[in-house]
Amino acid sequence: MDLNALADFNLVATHGGFGRASRASRRSKATLSRRVADLEEQLGVRLIERSAKGLELTEAGQLLLSRTEGPMHEVTDAITSAREGAATVSGQLRIAAPLLFSQLAMGRLCADFRALYPGVTVDVVGEDRVVNLVDERFDVAIRPNPRMDTALVGRCFAKDRMVVVAAPAFPMPPPGPAPVDVPAVLSRRDDAPWRVDGGLILMPVPVLSLSSMLMVRDAAIAGAGAALLPQSIVWHQLSRGELVQWGTVADKTVDLWVLHTSRRLASPKVKAFVDFLCARYPQGLLTLPG
Repeated sequence: MDLNALADFNLVATHGGFGRASRASRRSKATLSRRVADLEEQLGVRLIERSAKGLELTEAGQLLLSRTEGPMHEVTDAITSAREGAATVSGQLRIAAPLLFSQLAMGRLCADFRALYPGVTVDVVGEDRVVNLVDERFDVAIRPNPRMDTALVGRCFAKDRMVVVAAPAFPMPPPGPAPVDVPAVLSRRDDAPWRVDGGLILMPVPVLSLSSMLMVRDAAIAGAGAALLPQSIVWHQLSRGELVQWGTVADKTVDLWVLHTSRRLASPKVKAFVDFLCARYPQGLLTLPG
């Protein structure tokens, strides 16, 4: 059944005629008459008797009106509520984010976001695997250097430089045309040379392999070896002199993106979070608490 035709029948019946219903709804009498006729055709019964004296509901029309008038009001109220709700930043926002970013940043970010939008509850899952937003019911994903995916859209909200660091007492090799072996603390196997700005080419020789970048940072502070780390997680240690920066590795820059599933009709909570995250890093450079 066409709900629009049923709504027009209720409109005509409650106003007592096509003319009054037309004036109330600001729609033409011809349109309303056609909709009611279509409904009668679908049901196979006469709902309204039209005469020179005016409009009169048939027995079937009276029965249909009595059974649908209340529910149609509820449907109208529900549609209005949905439209109003669609303009409100509220509901649960489920976010997938890399583990390190979650540990160092998401707690404070989510608290500040909730302060702006108290109608939102936030659920963050911090892990490094690539989640399926639709199948796993995530609203938003934060990903470093994401592969192009036509199903997802979003914005790059910050960039993170990768820097080679070491303890102040750890000897820095001189620049030269050939790669220089250097004891290195790694979070994953890296056989590629670190081409540091300034002409230094380092070939990392693993002495420690650790599963967390925070462990790598702490081992570098303790003097175990050089490490290639995001600048965002070592800038405090650099400023305090616990580490020394040997240089930046330009070809390993990390772009952080906030992604969601739709170009059109993204929910207000998703739009609000994307805008909030981008505004949090106005210079486009990632900084994290120490």
